[in-house]
Amino acid sequence: MTENRTWTLKQLADHIDARLEGDGECSINGLNTLQTAQSGELSFLANPAYRRYLADTQAAAVVLRENVADEYAGNKLIVDNPYLSYARLTALFDPAPRVTVGVHESAVVDPSAELASDVCIGANVTIGAGVIIGSGTQIGPGSQIGDHCQIGENSCLQANVTLYHGVSVGNRVTLHSGCVIGADGFGFAPSAEGWVKIHQVGGVVIGDDVEIGACTTVDRGALDDTVIGRGVIIDNQVQIAHNVQIGENTAIAGCTGIAGSTRIGRNCTIAGAVSIVGHLTIADGVHISVNTLVNKSISQAGSYSSGVVASPTKVWRRNAVRFGQLDQIAQRLSELERRVPPTDKDK
Repeated sequence: MTENRTWTLKQLADHIDARLEGDGECSINGLNTLQTAQSGELSFLANPAYRRYLADTQAAAVVLRENVADEYAGNKLIVDNPYLSYARLTALFDPAPRVTVGVHESAVVDPSAELASDVCIGANVTIGAGVIIGSGTQIGPGSQIGDHCQIGENSCLQANVTLYHGVSVGNRVTLHSGCVIGADGFGFAPSAEGWVKIHQVGGVVIGDDVEIGACTTVDRGALDDTVIGRGVIIDNQVQIAHNVQIGENTAIAGCTGIAGSTRIGRNCTIAGAVSIVGHLTIADGVHISVNTLVNKSISQAGSYSSGVVASPTKVWRRNAVRFGQLDQIAQRLSELERRVPPTDKDK
């Protein structure tokens, strides 16, 4: 991040490799929507639903595609993918406060830990024995790093992140507040006396360029490690159970739960509140829509859904009764077809 948050339009065009039409010396000090942008702010048009706001926006300039450029008379940055360009521009206007290199006086660091000279360790952080933290990494206030963890370069753990022992975190990883990485998986064996705990002897391995949202939990492996591949992005309040493996560049939205030993491929997208049963395999390039229950493996790329959409309660109740009658209806239909074979016309 940079302290400068005012840029000329020419500088921004160069940053996103855009074709500039208009005043390259126009000063830009912020980003905003087409509807609310004011003088000095840059906006963008990516979703056609907002095209109606383009002509009247008060923005100093707009990022847009070639096919709508003629609809806007002001300064513009023309690109192939406005949404991606907007994402890259946000890094230049990020208001997050700068951090100070060093170890806060209230932090507790085991003498055997190895910290790069330019790390930032916040207040009340605890760092255990044998920990290794790479160059440029930030550990937010109240975080706890268990024994023998490894954290790569230029990673950021926000406040109150917990790494249990033996967790490996790659380079340029962001873990948001409340993340718990490496807690015990839910492993118990039944006995006549009650549940017997299965101690979880594996760890967690998180690849480079991963981002994990607030209050998400990634359990350690029972035997093998739980593995989060390079470039994976995970939303808030997601549960990832022991021994799960998630392939590169997969995205998982909030409140999803993934049961133990499931393997998810590369470049998948998993929407919010999805439930995935354990010991399954999901192929590369699978999209699972919101609130879907996945109870068997998926072997081919594509989009998969389950569940029913909301309806008035009276209608839902009638349908719920009919759901319970489906088996009887199917049997009666089969019996009817047996008695009355379909005609050529029916076929």
